[in-house]
Amino acid sequence: MASTAPQQISDRDLDDIFGPVFDRIAAGAVAREVDRRLAYEEVDWLRQAGFGALRVPAEYGGFGVSVRQLFRLLIDLAAAESNLPQALRVHFSFVEDQLLAEPGPAREHWLRAAGSGALVGNAITEPGIGAVDRYRTRLTRGSGDDWLLNGTKYYSTGSLYADYILAAADRDGERVSVLVDANADGVRQSDDWDGFGQRLTASGTTEFNDVRITEERVLGPGYGAPGRTYATSYLQLVQLAVLAGIAQRAESDVRAWVADRTRSYTHSVADLPRHDPLVQQVIGKLSAAAFSARASVLAVADLLDGVLAAGAQDDAALDAVELASAQAQLGVIDTVLTATTQLFEVGGASITSEDLRLDRHWRNARTISVHNPAVQKARAIGDHLLNGTDLPYAWSAGSREAQVRS
Repeated sequence: MASTAPQQISDRDLDDIFGPVFDRIAAGAVAREVDRRLAYEEVDWLRQAGFGALRVPAEYGGFGVSVRQLFRLLIDLAAAESNLPQALRVHFSFVEDQLLAEPGPAREHWLRAAGSGALVGNAITEPGIGAVDRYRTRLTRGSGDDWLLNGTKYYSTGSLYADYILAAADRDGERVSVLVDANADGVRQSDDWDGFGQRLTASGTTEFNDVRITEERVLGPGYGAPGRTYATSYLQLVQLAVLAGIAQRAESDVRAWVADRTRSYTHSVADLPRHDPLVQQVIGKLSAAAFSARASVLAVADLLDGVLAAGAQDDAALDAVELASAQAQLGVIDTVLTATTQLFEVGGASITSEDLRLDRHWRNARTISVHNPAVQKARAIGDHLLNGTDLPYAWSAGSREAQVRS
């Protein structure tokens, strides 16, 4: 008897859907960088194409793609605009949490919301606070059964583009995550992120002033909850996908620039830069960097596919993918930072032109790479391999027992 299981959409079909959208986004990348124009229109293009619903099952309005297919597309989106995968990072983790939740009305509600285009941002980190057990953001009892959310957050990545904001707060000494309507009364957002790279991720300040929260919008313990979770490796891998995309775009930008260039050094061995073996060597290294970064990301994505398909419950499997993502982090960061520095060797001072903005590739790569400092991750890997010390898990948008219920 023939199988009646739904056919998974192919990579070619996905490219046909999203490739033209990525091309439109890429066409304005330099202008957005120059003007510091947040990518509201571009996010709407992605929303209309169903990008935020990639992992949502078809019965809820999504594409039902694999984790590998998602990260393959995240790399290509990062090549078009490196800010956007980072801005959507928590959204995709939130969708995964719903996929892992127990079947019921809550799960169906949020999967259908994501399938219809709803996006989730975040407001976790606080100014001056280095530990999750010292949040000053508070959830206190309001009138009736409702709660009031008050506090200030920074690094609110993606929230200006989002319909909902996943916020971390303290409720009577307990850490909780809260899902807030982005346009709710008392929510104020600012684009005041002042980093020299990834400037369009909408990673600024979010203020909550007596924002009314219903009980069903209070999640589990959220960020910093103890124990193993798929989400640390998953969220780290989105950052690595950004780096892989940066390498891909840097190689294509520089190759196009060299191919059109007619001016060469007086002491070059070739009349045209594209015929210079030293320039060819730089292009070859850039290409290798993009290839190896992509391969590393997809290798970890394959592991995540297995972990998530099995319900993300097996501690050994969670440790394996956490270790793999940490190892990939160290390799990808070194590879991409080196590549985005070496790219300037193919030309003289003209390659530093502001019109080209090729420096954005290094600035963006350097910025995304310090979100989880590699020096700390290297130590954790070594301690784990030498002494069996637990790997550092740091994120859970809810918990296995307490998913969002509305």
